[in-house]
Amino acid sequence: MGKEIKFSLVYRDMWQSSGKYVPRIDQLKEIAPVIIDMGCFSRIETNGGAFEQVNLLYGENPNKAVREWTKPFNEAGIQTHMLERALNGIRMFPVPADVRKLMYKVKKAQGVDIARSFCGLNDHRNLELSIKYAKEAGMISQATLSITHSEIHTVEYYMDIVDKVVAYGADEICLKDMAGVGRPVTLGKLVSEIKQKHPQIIIQYHGHSGPGFSVASMLEVAKAGVDYIDVAMEPLSWGMVHPDVITVQAMLKDAGFNVPDINMKAYMKARALSQKFIDDFLGYFINPKNRYMSSLLVQSGLPGGMMGSMMADLKGVHQGLNQTLEAQGKEALTEDDLLVKLFDEVVDIWPKLGNPPLVTPFSQYVKNIALLNVMQEIQGKDKFSMIDNNAWDMILGKAGKLPGQLAQNIIDIANQQGREFYDGVPQDNYPDELDRFRKEMEEQGWETGEDDEELFEFAMHERQYRDYKSGVAKQRFNDEIKKLKEESNKPQGQSGVKADPSKKDIASPYLGRIYYNMNYFIEEQSIELGAQVTKGQRICYIESGYTYDEIVSEFDGEVDEIFFKHGDRVSKGDVIVRLK
Repeated sequence: MGKEIKFSLVYRDMWQSSGKYVPRIDQLKEIAPVIIDMGCFSRIETNGGAFEQVNLLYGENPNKAVREWTKPFNEAGIQTHMLERALNGIRMFPVPADVRKLMYKVKKAQGVDIARSFCGLNDHRNLELSIKYAKEAGMISQATLSITHSEIHTVEYYMDIVDKVVAYGADEICLKDMAGVGRPVTLGKLVSEIKQKHPQIIIQYHGHSGPGFSVASMLEVAKAGVDYIDVAMEPLSWGMVHPDVITVQAMLKDAGFNVPDINMKAYMKARALSQKFIDDFLGYFINPKNRYMSSLLVQSGLPGGMMGSMMADLKGVHQGLNQTLEAQGKEALTEDDLLVKLFDEVVDIWPKLGNPPLVTPFSQYVKNIALLNVMQEIQGKDKFSMIDNNAWDMILGKAGKLPGQLAQNIIDIANQQGREFYDGVPQDNYPDELDRFRKEMEEQGWETGEDDEELFEFAMHERQYRDYKSGVAKQRFNDEIKKLKEESNKPQGQSGVKADPSKKDIASPYLGRIYYNMNYFIEEQSIELGAQVTKGQRICYIESGYTYDEIVSEFDGEVDEIFFKHGDRVSKGDVIVRLK
């Protein structure tokens, strides 16, 4: 009998690689026993990433969701694991150390066994505290390598990180191939090196199927000694998600590995339940293009989940850019032309920005800079003249050390703008905050919860927690579903705002929530009636799928009408601001 390979079902990631939301608590409780009956999973990814934010947006208690979701797996002897972003915890921006520390205590108490911790920059200093806090809380620490492909990201590069996190006390290593661009043979060599140097370390492989490498990568890492492989299941497997457990099991079984059998009756029931959840409401948030694989992702290295966001971005600026080109006497671009230009721009600027692995949130930063560069170039302006503050934090070293070297022109722009580079420990930039949140909860008469779990949730997701407590979140979600169901029966982009040919409209390129300013973006100003707007100026951010994309004006003008308030839901084609 060959080496045993165990499977982990990434049920949370399946949904959030496809769309915006995950199933509600009642749906998770319904499918959990069926997943157990499948009999082929040793581990289940139960929470982390944006999981708790989703519950808050539903108006559900996220702590109850984690406890209810992990409980049946705990009872069945199946390990549970969460995903967390090191310095960013389980949100998109940095977290104070005391809040990070509390997270592991809470998650362990809620039934989560393994903390899968990754730093989007592979900065081992950001992982050190994750490992320390996880082990202090009694969790298994799974230190994670953010896998990408470049001349910098070699086996030796990754082994240097492995050596450091093992020295910090990590119990396991995960290869997080978030864009599926890791080359199979190289990944096999990396697993082999880890096993030879640290034979006691458990290794788990996580690969998205987007560009088509991951099934081959799974076979190579299995041959090299991997212990666990992450898989998905229909109707969400493949596309921009993960390979299906049936295919992976059959492939490894044929190769002589000892793999578990699949209870196909239970598989079909779990498949049907997931489809029921899609038909209920989750399908409204799944972009059909996420069902497809694309070799275009091989060169750009962008994660599959970014494709839907990018296509929406391109649709939003396509017409305006072509108007600019036509005014210049140049040929208009098709959407495919523009997509290729954007991919080429990502390929060009990625090394200039220090080769950050393109994983949340750094994939968003690089994509946004690339898109703005394409727009600026067409308009005859300098590239890199528009960079948001979060992207600057990445460039300046506040989020961690970049793997590569910044291009000199980026350094020059930073110096011209009076920005300071930082080479200290990133966590030191973010002082403790738990006392502030605890004091406010006492003043509000809010319970801090079992094991301080409510305190943790408030401190981790302050804005969303306030909306949850007030009831605003649940009302918004119910209104959102109602609106989507109504809009499914009419053509997209009909916002109800009557067009005025004498004025210029700035419309939303896709469905999401509008923010004119956010508490973690600095130097933000709301758009006001009568304000003067210049072409290329940021109007707002649209939050969709837990990415925040800038909406910029394609025109010069004065703000004549504002159709949405801060925090409102917008549909694709809705007019946000009208200029005169």
